[in-house]
Order: sequence, then structure tokens, then C-alpha cells
Amino acid sequence: MDEKIVAVLNEMSEYLSISQMKKLQEVILKTFSENEVKKTDHSNLEYLQLFIEAKRIEGCSERTIQYYKSTAEDLLSKIEISVRKISTEEIRSYLSEYQKESKCTNVTIDNIRRNLSSFFSWLEEEDYILKSPMRRIHKIKTKTVVKNVITDEGIEKLRDHCQKTRDLAMIDLLYSTGIRVGELVNLNIDDIDLEGRECVVYGKGDKERKVYFDAKTKVHLKKYISEREDNNKALFVTLDAPHDRLKISGVEIRLRQMGRRLELDRIHPHKFRRTMATRAIDKGMPIEQVQKILGHSQIDTTMQYAMVNQSNVKASHQKFLA
Repeated sequence: MDEKIVAVLNEMSEYLSISQMKKLQEVILKTFSENEVKKTDHSNLEYLQLFIEAKRIEGCSERTIQYYKSTAEDLLSKIEISVRKISTEEIRSYLSEYQKESKCTNVTIDNIRRNLSSFFSWLEEEDYILKSPMRRIHKIKTKTVVKNVITDEGIEKLRDHCQKTRDLAMIDLLYSTGIRVGELVNLNIDDIDLEGRECVVYGKGDKERKVYFDAKTKVHLKKYISEREDNNKALFVTLDAPHDRLKISGVEIRLRQMGRRLELDRIHPHKFRRTMATRAIDKGMPIEQVQKILGHSQIDTTMQYAMVNQSNVKASHQKFLA
């Protein structure tokens, strides 16, 4: 029955407006599906829960899933009608009001737009709605900001002032491999091949990839592991007993404190990733290989991390064009 209804609606889509199509869909469902268990017999929160379960099956991280959930929940709390009847204009109005009230940037609003687009696209793909109201809400323009990287001097300062072997090994591994902080804290000792100077990490969607580290990182990792007296399988653990696996927040706080103590500009785990990508590009590594190391599915994402140093651009200009 559902397939027949969709076929009729598709056939009529070029002759009717969106509001007329929605009304036609309601009439058809009411007329022909009264005695069937209909897919549309769900509350908004039930639709959202089905969407969240689908994302979990796809392999999205809990952090991403919570972001999807909180974004959609806020929309549904402000627009108290069925998702089947929410219009493009209502969502545009919601996004506008959200930005005014929260005074957030276009980057934040565009992230919310992407999350809502994913939710309504899923509803459309599952035939819960005829057409996503997000289709006509396009990407919000944002300023391209060249984000800073950690200088060579900054890296050496961090290394020289590490008071714990763990912190030194952690900094070197982040800087050498460019792995995400979530990938770092999930590493186990058995994942590390010291002789081959490589390790296996599991990125977004549990995608497995191999990354490589330098000789300096090998020395500091080996020293850190040999000094450990606990039995935890995790590569990085807390300094105090019971030496639990280190959490993302633990890494972030530690690095932030070190950066402030040394008066370095905003030191955080992701900055090491951006620094590694930029350094690799500057030294001539093909962008496709950098993409593979970072675990990006799209090369455009890699380009956002690999901001070429302006000094290198100037040097190249003098070399080739002066």
C-alpha cells in the first residue's frame, strides 16, 4: 500500500504545490490506510527516537548522536506540530530566532541546519514525509578563518616543560600522528607497534586506519610504558590510582593548563592535528596521503586543516615568479 501511495504522489508532484501535495498525502493515507498500521502513527519524539536508532546503527559516535538529538529536540519544543506538517518557512523562522536569542555565529547556525537537514532527509527517505522542508534552506555562508597552528618553538616549549613522561608521550603522539583526541584515549597498549613505529586507530564510524609516529615518539612511549606499574590495558591512564583510562576532558584540561603556564595561544588536542596536517603539506606530502593519515572521507575536509603557511607562499612566489 505504501509503495502505491508514494507512486501516486510522485506522479502528481509536478502538478501540485507542496501544501497541496501534503494535503493529498493526508487524504490518501486517511482513506486507504484506516485499517492498517500506518508508519505515520508516531509522535514527534518517536520519530526522533527512530532517527537516533538509525544513526546509532550507522556507527555514529555517542557524542554526534547526542548533538543530533539535542538539536532536533529544541526545534520540536519550539514548533509544536507534527513533523509531517512543518514547513520551510517555520524552520527558517526558528533558525533566525535561535541566532538572535543565543547570539551565536553563522558557523553554529549552519551546524544546526546540517543536523536538522539530516533528520528531515531521513524522514523523507523512510517515506514518513513527502519532501524534506530543509531542501530549500541552503548552506549558510561563513567567513573562512585561517586558524593558527602550534609553532615549532611552541612544540619545543611544551616538550621541555613536561613534568610527566605520560604528558611528553601524549604530546609527541598527537603531534606526530595527527590523530583525534577521541582516538588517542581509546588506544590500548597492544595497539602500539613500537618497532614498526605505527599504531591502529578507530576513527569516526569505527573506521580502522593505520597511523605512523617518529623515532622521538617511540622513545617517549617506550619509556612511559616501561614506567607504568598498573595493569590497565589503556595506553594513557590517569596519574593517580586507580589509574583509569584517561578521558577526552582529561587530555583537554591537561594541555590547556600547560599552554597557559607557558603563555602559548590556545593549546588544545585538535590544534596538534591541524599542525601536523599543515606541516605535512608544507613539506610536500601529497594531499591524498594526508587525507588518508587523518582518516577523512572527503578531501575538502583535509584542506580545511592544511592551511599553508603564508611565509611558504611568499618563498614559492619569489622562487617561481620573481
